[in-house]
Amino acid sequence: MKRWSLVVSLCFGTLVYLLFANVPALVPFGMAAEPWAESVLPVILFALLFVTFCKIDVRDLRLRAWHVWLEVLRLALCGLLVAAIVSAVGDHSRLVLTGVFVCVACPTAAAAAVVTEKLGGGIGSMTIFTIIDNVVTSVAVPLLLPLIERGVDVTFAQASLMVLRNVATVLVIPLLLALACRKALPRMTSAIAGVHNLAFYMWCVNLSIVTGLTVRNIVHATVSGWTMALLLLAPLGVTLALFTMGKAVGHAYGDSVSAGQALGQKNTVVGIWLALTFLDPLAALAPGAYVIWQNLVNAWQIWYKEKYGRVKW
Repeated sequence: MKRWSLVVSLCFGTLVYLLFANVPALVPFGMAAEPWAESVLPVILFALLFVTFCKIDVRDLRLRAWHVWLEVLRLALCGLLVAAIVSAVGDHSRLVLTGVFVCVACPTAAAAAVVTEKLGGGIGSMTIFTIIDNVVTSVAVPLLLPLIERGVDVTFAQASLMVLRNVATVLVIPLLLALACRKALPRMTSAIAGVHNLAFYMWCVNLSIVTGLTVRNIVHATVSGWTMALLLLAPLGVTLALFTMGKAVGHAYGDSVSAGQALGQKNTVVGIWLALTFLDPLAALAPGAYVIWQNLVNAWQIWYKEKYGRVKW
């Protein structure tokens, strides 16, 4: 179970949701717990990032060449997908392409540093890229949205601030707090950093809740079987493609693990929000499925590293 913690979390979240949604005696408890589960997500994320950032060496917080190339690559992919959506024939094709666009456009997950550490990558370089990636997203996505949905009723400033607010509260504040604690409370910080896998298991708890919410959205989706299949399977291809491209770029600079996670592990909460707020709500199924696929990839990577002592892919 320790080697397959991410898979256990995915299964646990799925089973708990199905249990509390389908057993009549448990439905009231499930309905009461759902708002609480959604509200506790950012709290757990804040805490696990603080724990992770307690281990950061300040000297690692600097820009690297692969940061730039990954951003160029992601923006190019977003541009190609926007062109494909605009020229798409048929609502179903447009919906699936929109779902793929959302998966690519959403920024790197704040928790990517946790999995990167588990795989032997650099926490500092991942943290800097995550901040850069979120800032770039806050500028690029508001410019691309009107090209996809011409009726989008939101200003550039509004959309940018929505994304940046997420970055500040979930990513920047725990980073600054951890750096301050390293300076003012070194013993406490060292004690927190010394607890093995603490942040990773906190991420597993978060993942269980996210998975339950994702399964809920899939169960209640009102799309045809073929479209549903494409919205759930297309993100698998996107997941494999992004991890592969990220690792290829990172390999050239001796940091394939961090670069692979940087491009492949996505903040799908932002993606779901983009789809629900500005695009097609049904397209939110794609980033929901992406959560499952990216964590299955990470689960296999972690299992392989713990068994053979290295990351195979």
